[in-house]
Amino acid sequence: MASQTTGSQDIDRRKVLDDLSQYVKGDMLMRHLLGVEAAMRAYARRFGEDEERWGIAGLVHDFDWEIVPSVEAHPQYGADILRSLGYPDDIVRAVLTHGDHPNGEHLNVKRETMMEHMVFACDELCGFIRAVTLVRPNKSLDEVTPRSVIRKMKDKAFARDVNRDDIVKGASEAGLDLEEHIAFIIDSLKPIAGRLGLYSEFDQS
Repeated sequence: MASQTTGSQDIDRRKVLDDLSQYVKGDMLMRHLLGVEAAMRAYARRFGEDEERWGIAGLVHDFDWEIVPSVEAHPQYGADILRSLGYPDDIVRAVLTHGDHPNGEHLNVKRETMMEHMVFACDELCGFIRAVTLVRPNKSLDEVTPRSVIRKMKDKAFARDVNRDDIVKGASEAGLDLEEHIAFIIDSLKPIAGRLGLYSEFDQS
């Protein structure tokens, strides 16, 4: 798996949050972005990568979802905005490569770097784990296990907008065991549970 190139461009999280405030208005989308950011930061620490850069890639990956003219235009629409705002090329590429159409690589931009693979691997799964947690009696991440997530994945009526194939494919492409990947993301979300509208005794938010 290729390693990411950071280039000379730097980006600051405070600037990112200011930018997001112009485009993201709904709590649901913001919670999703924060969840993927947390998962990306945790994986960056695990792999010895740039935590700030990985986190920002997660934070902006779906920022255009509320404003995109059509589903088909996502995420190219958002990537164009990020370019116009001066975001680094590797972060823009991570946005472009994070989704798949049913017929293959999204926009024909192949995922190459570890950061790109991990945005794809974390995106759908973070949303699905949050959905699983919300139906627990206490909305607690502490009550969610890989087994309970996989069981819900088999229930096609539950969170039907989440692509199960992308969850499985994301883990496989990144060379991760699916159950370990689920457990890792659950743990990565616990410190910000409150900001996601969830509960955990490990919440530090």
